[in-house]
Amino acid sequence: MAEKKEQTAAPIPAPADSAEKKEPEGPPIPDPTQVREITPENSRFEETPGRMLNVTVDGDLYERVQVHASFPHTDPSHYISIRTSENKEVGMIRDLAAFSQEQAALIDWQMKVRYFAPEIVHIVSVKEEFGYTYVVAETTAGECRFTFRGSGGIIHPTENKYLITDVDGNRFVIPDVTKLPPRDYKLIDIYL
Repeated sequence: MAEKKEQTAAPIPAPADSAEKKEPEGPPIPDPTQVREITPENSRFEETPGRMLNVTVDGDLYERVQVHASFPHTDPSHYISIRTSENKEVGMIRDLAAFSQEQAALIDWQMKVRYFAPEIVHIVSVKEEFGYTYVVAETTAGECRFTFRGSGGIIHPTENKYLITDVDGNRFVIPDVTKLPPRDYKLIDIYL
């Protein structure tokens, strides 16, 4: 019996311009398997004219960084991830209290913007129609009307705390559902 020769495909040549690909501009992003700690000693945060946040870490400038709390509802001042606009982690702040008041205030402002969630203090009305729930509520930001779909828009981060995300991505918080007036609790209880 004749042996079959195994055929191998010839390598596909790379396009001529691929050798000229440029590395992304800006400082290098740290190895994703390593967490770089951002400390007051190795970093400096600055607010841009557009109220964004830039950070210089170990001499490298990262522009328009984003602030992400690892535990935003239970421990917002520890383990804060600083990321580029492409969502690449620059480093992690272990404890915000280690920073100067001025630096901590800049970071805290960005946290408040990212996690803005008015507190619901009074539920005016709730109506369900075609799988959507329509709510009118008094909040710490004034009267709000919002819509969420099913129970998927509600999470329960702590024992009595509820976070409602509406169909537009806006967030509203009930800090302690047991402190709502009984009538308000009855209106919303079925959805929690």
